[in-house]
Amino acid sequence: MRIVILGPSVYSETACAAAMRLADMGYAPAGALLLSTFNRETLLRKLGQWGANGVAGYVRTKIFSNSRSNLFRIQNEYLRPWLDRGDRIFRNLKQVANAYRFPVAITRDQNSPRAIASLKAWAPDLIVFTGGNILRKEVLAIPRLGVLNIHLGWLPQIRGMSSPEWSLLSSAPVGVTIHFMDSGIDTGAILQQYEYSRLADCKSLADLRQRLIAFGLDKLGDVVAALDRGTMVSTPQRNQNAEGSGDNQYFVMHQWLQERAAAMLARRIAPVSETVHG
Repeated sequence: MRIVILGPSVYSETACAAAMRLADMGYAPAGALLLSTFNRETLLRKLGQWGANGVAGYVRTKIFSNSRSNLFRIQNEYLRPWLDRGDRIFRNLKQVANAYRFPVAITRDQNSPRAIASLKAWAPDLIVFTGGNILRKEVLAIPRLGVLNIHLGWLPQIRGMSSPEWSLLSSAPVGVTIHFMDSGIDTGAILQQYEYSRLADCKSLADLRQRLIAFGLDKLGDVVAALDRGTMVSTPQRNQNAEGSGDNQYFVMHQWLQERAAAMLARRIAPVSETVHG
């Protein structure tokens, strides 16, 4: 099966780890389409999620990513099993591409004609989305199977931004949903859902988010293998809104709500056995 990675930056650890996860399974990407490092849309989205201080830290990481002090630093330690190979640490997707011999294209817009031409040339069966632009229908229609996304929330109850925090406040299951993308926001058909069982180990909301990213990438391998075997089918999302509108999308969370979510996490919610839904 031919797989292409879409990512927000060549320095995205999530994109690197996804590529390594798939390559270890024998699914080395056929290509990777990445946004330029300081893409305006990406920075604005992170500003809404992280605030000014978080974005400043993100920018510093990118500026000094090649400095000696940061050469072996991994930002999300839970991704280390895929990024750290003992003799080297993969810090950017070009290094992964050189190791596994697949092309990387950099673009300012993953929906541009040039980007679409690259995607069509790679002829993917599946696209794995690890961040970037809101994708248009022309891109979504390119892969034979679809564009796969790992959402850090329980769909359809928790759509949109700040998903782990809203999950805590809404008493929804805390976990990940692996689904196909469509033209809506987190509205595509669901492949599998996994509830996270180690909330009691989380030190903070940031720690929870990093754990969920790694948890989702681990489960990504199971889903991709099942799709390749033809043993997994997707299920359309059901309307969960009592009034029938289906509009339960969440947006950026106010600071005091974040504090409430952090307080709930700090109570060390009793862990549950890992639950798979699909």
